[in-house]
Amino acid sequence: MRSERCNSGIGENALGGEPSQYERQDAPSFEKSGEADGSDSCGEATKPVNELNHEEEFEKAWADPRNTRVELPPVDINLVLAKYYRTNEPLTFTRTMLWDMEVKKAYRPDLYIPSVVLEGSARYWQQRAAANGAESFVRSSQQRLWLEPRERGSVLEQVFLNPAQQRATFIGAAELLDEDGNALRAGNRQPLFHVEHSVDGDESRPLNRWRIVYLTGRPEQKLIERFNLARQVWLREFIEIYIRQDLGIDLTRRPSSDAKPVC
Repeated sequence: MRSERCNSGIGENALGGEPSQYERQDAPSFEKSGEADGSDSCGEATKPVNELNHEEEFEKAWADPRNTRVELPPVDINLVLAKYYRTNEPLTFTRTMLWDMEVKKAYRPDLYIPSVVLEGSARYWQQRAAANGAESFVRSSQQRLWLEPRERGSVLEQVFLNPAQQRATFIGAAELLDEDGNALRAGNRQPLFHVEHSVDGDESRPLNRWRIVYLTGRPEQKLIERFNLARQVWLREFIEIYIRQDLGIDLTRRPSSDAKPVC
């Protein structure tokens, strides 16, 4: 997979220093759009119809008691690594690595959450630079339905990456314009949802945080139960993939028949 540097400071590490060895792959420029196949044939980004404050929109939806809200317990990555995994070389996972993974996953969800996103279906466009190194873009992908995992639907999202807070916000949309101004519509077999991934903890002991809010009109217990049933002791798949793929470290799971969930 090729590696590019962005034109607006993207590629500097999460602490504001020089670009690290963990600089993200397939990083776009803000003058081009990109597709999951890695093609170099990219059109110019389109301007948004209106400005969106992604983080405010998420918090507004989260505060609405009519919506369905799920927040998973934070995952202490190094604690889970030490308890449930073997590696072929010593590894201390850092905040810098975790944020690098979040940025790469935002652009290429099909690579980092393949159990959810259909391979090759993810594409992004309309990149825009913002203050303090932040960036926004829109993306589309084919994702498994939350309550019907054997089925897939089109998901449209407006993405905001905030490196100062190390927070990635995804605002679901029913309709977006593609690069040519044509209307794209999301699937209608499940509620729209917004997601927030964020990094917490110390540099040498990072915590992975995750929240989702469904725009349901009233709380839906089935959606909440779906995440309770999915909890497990292992790291979330995107962290396992990042360790193997981006860090080049072999990772194997220890036997855990009597382990209690930690995430």
